[in-house]
Formats: sequence, C-alpha cells, structure tokens
Amino acid sequence: MRVGTTTEEILDTRADMAVRGVRMDAPVQRSKGAGPSDDGHLVVDGANATLPINDESPYQVREGRVFRGSLDLGLSVEPVARPKFYDLSTADGVPYRKIALLHGKDVLASTVVQTCIRYVEDQRCRFCTIEESLRADSTVAAKTPAQLAEVAEAAVRLDGIRQMVLTTGTTAGPDRGARHLVRCVRAVLEAMPGLPIQVQIEPPGDLAVLTELHEAGATSIGIHVESLDDDVRRRWMPGKSSVPMAEYEAAWDEAVRVFGPNRVSTYLLIGLGEDPDELVAGAGRLIERGVYPFVVPMRPMLGTLARRDGAVAPSPALVREVTRRVAELLRAAGMTGADQGAGCAACGACSVLSAAGG
Repeated sequence: MRVGTTTEEILDTRADMAVRGVRMDAPVQRSKGAGPSDDGHLVVDGANATLPINDESPYQVREGRVFRGSLDLGLSVEPVARPKFYDLSTADGVPYRKIALLHGKDVLASTVVQTCIRYVEDQRCRFCTIEESLRADSTVAAKTPAQLAEVAEAAVRLDGIRQMVLTTGTTAGPDRGARHLVRCVRAVLEAMPGLPIQVQIEPPGDLAVLTELHEAGATSIGIHVESLDDDVRRRWMPGKSSVPMAEYEAAWDEAVRVFGPNRVSTYLLIGLGEDPDELVAGAGRLIERGVYPFVVPMRPMLGTLARRDGAVAPSPALVREVTRRVAELLRAAGMTGADQGAGCAACGACSVLSAAGG
C-alpha cells in the first residue's frame, strides 16, 4: 500500500527521517570532520540527502522505495555510489580520498586545513570533530592547491562532479585561513575552469580577503555562525563565540556586497536549545540581508563533546516546524538554495529545506 505524497506529507516524512534515519546500506558515508552530522549519502527523489544509517529506524529502503512497515511512503531512495576517484592516489602516494570527499551525488568537498586553533576541550565547538579524522589517518593536515586541483580534475572527469566546497579549520592569522583558500580556488579553477566553488570561513579580521576570494573565482561563500543567540553560542561554541556578532554582521554585509545577494549563506543549527521563534526571526533578518539561512538539525557525531555528554538530535516536530517556517520566508524573498550556485545550500543534503520548497 502506498500513502499520499502531498508537500506536507513529504515534509513530515523527510523531517522524521532526518532525525530517525533509515535502514539501508550506504557505500558513501561521513563519520568525522567539521560539521554537525555523520550520515549516509543518498539520493531521495532525485535530490541529495544525508540521513543517519540506523538499524533501529522505522524507515526501511526496499527496491529503491521508502517503507514504514508495509506502507510505501512515496519516496524513491538510492545510495550514492562509491566514486571512481577514491581508487586513485597522487604521485607521492596520498590517496585522493584523503584530500577530498564526495558529498551527495555530485559535490566534491575538502577541509583544506584539518586543524583548528579552537580544537581544545574548553574552546571547541561541541558538535565538531574536525581533528578526529586527522587522528584516524583518514585525511592529511593540510591540502596543497596542487593536490586539490588534481583531485578535482579526476572527480569531474570520472564521477561527474558539478560543484566543490572548500572549508578550513580556523588558523591563527588575522585572515583565519582565508588566504590559503584563495590559492586553492585559483589552482582548482586553473585545472577545471568554470567549476562552481563555495568557500567557507569564519569572519576574517581583514574583510578585504572577501574580495580576494571572489576575484580568485569563488562562486559563493559560507560564513557559518550556527546560532544567533549569544548564550547558546557561548555554551556550544565557547571559542568561536569570542567572535562578536557584530563581526559576523559586518562580514555578511561585505560578502553580500562582493558576491551578491543569495550568494552568501550561514548554518543555523536546530536543536541547540535556541527558542524556535527567535531562530526563525533571526533567519528572517538574515534573509533581509541577502544571506541564506541554511537550517540543519544538529545530529551529534561520534567523537563530539555533545555525543559524549549525552546530547541528542532535536525532535522531528521541531525540525519540521522550523524548516517549514524558514522555507516560507525564503520563498517570499525569492531565494532558493540552488541559486547559491555552489555549497551546502546548493547541495541541500544536510537540511530538509529543499523538501519544504526552500
């Protein structure tokens, strides 16, 4: 038996799956690194999706369909295939998969510097495991521009990659790592002209580097704050919260001036304890600035302080409600994630916004 597939029903199911996950095998998974979730990479109704692979989930994938018990929920699901470029290595023996990873079906992503000045227990973001993948020997500490260009060329040629995301751990310099990203963007685009690239940084001390990133060829930029509530920021991101909100606002405004409206984004995490109404109101203020608020459920990864201390994912009802309301604001402003051109919002996998029309 198959249930209906109205937008509301799909959003209900997608929000529930985002928290409860699915029962299936996923050849491409992410278990450590910068960011808020460790999930399997899937294609749901043709769109990128990252969902927890959970043997206890009420949702099961059979013959490419999602079932809850005997009910066909009207969603198609395919696992993302292991990419061919994972089988290659550089001339000096570094596996390509240690330099960049496949995200979703067509996004290449790399943390170009895998260390962060804030990665000590009393400073680190509680949802982040950026250095755990380095300790597990699944990556290298710093990727060179030449390495990234080599992997990007192979990933486009062999696996049909259509966009790239370059992020970085925060460095001690005033640019907070942005100028290494400038060099990386230039090298990748010399090898693969026209490849859309998003860069992701903290607000740099020198805002002129935003122009350098754009002139290097970056398509869009993510300046991720995760929460607009200072109490939440101090609790969840003690080191990063030392950067005042005024610096974020100045960086967002300058980035919108340089890159254009809806070419700038920021993560907002659902489930950090922020008042939902305040979260949605803050998302609305970001939209007015021309910044895309990428709302994502916080699903604590293994190895995070959050997981160690017993934090859990938000309720599906909260994910659904916040996502629905933010999507309404985005639609009213004529903003879509796809219009970012490259990056997390353009991929959409970690959020439910695309299912809600955002």
